[in-house]
Amino acid sequence: MRILIVEDEPQAAAMLAMGLREQGYEAEIAGDGERALTLTLNNRYDLVILDVILPGQDGFSVCRELRRGGFDLPILMLTARDAVQDRVTGIDRGADDYIVKPFEYRELLARIRALLRRRHAPYREEILVGDLRINRLARKVERGGAAIDLSPKEYAFLEYMALRAGELVTRDDLSEHVWDEDYNVFTNLVEVYILRLRRKIDSGRAVKLIRTRRGEGYMLCGDPRM
Repeated sequence: MRILIVEDEPQAAAMLAMGLREQGYEAEIAGDGERALTLTLNNRYDLVILDVILPGQDGFSVCRELRRGGFDLPILMLTARDAVQDRVTGIDRGADDYIVKPFEYRELLARIRALLRRRHAPYREEILVGDLRINRLARKVERGGAAIDLSPKEYAFLEYMALRAGELVTRDDLSEHVWDEDYNVFTNLVEVYILRLRRKIDSGRAVKLIRTRRGEGYMLCGDPRM
């Protein structure tokens, strides 16, 4: 899942992005409203966390422009303002939710999950690929009833491939949806994480779920005939 953070305070933005990446999300940062609009126009995001107080265009006007431009992605307003009128203004301009600083990080994550569930309707709480089961709410994975412990990044890889089960997923697809904009295309990190997943998902199993098409990409598939 790809999230855009629009926050003009560099330290706050960096900490929030780091926390989201640790949870397996891809997080990018825009320091002002104009940058946010440019990034949204040229990239595909699953959610925007939008601060109200920004240099130049404030968050309310950015939210309004996104909605006028036809963008239906969830927008979570994030601000130090706690007046009722500010919350009303944010919702009226097209925001989906509103959280006031300082906030509990667990609450922010819960609100993000709720918005993403509504965004990707019908939301699949569980994904089944063969005997592999992924619980997206709990972010837990098991195969054949046995729990599999994954790091946040490993989970992000697996969830993305599972959502496209039976389809070829290219190296570029994985790097775009799992990493942030600083990903170095010349590294072999995709291959490293695929190897880690194979060890955890397929090692010792008669049916291998992770398939490789040399020079093309990877596929998660539960059909042994494919």
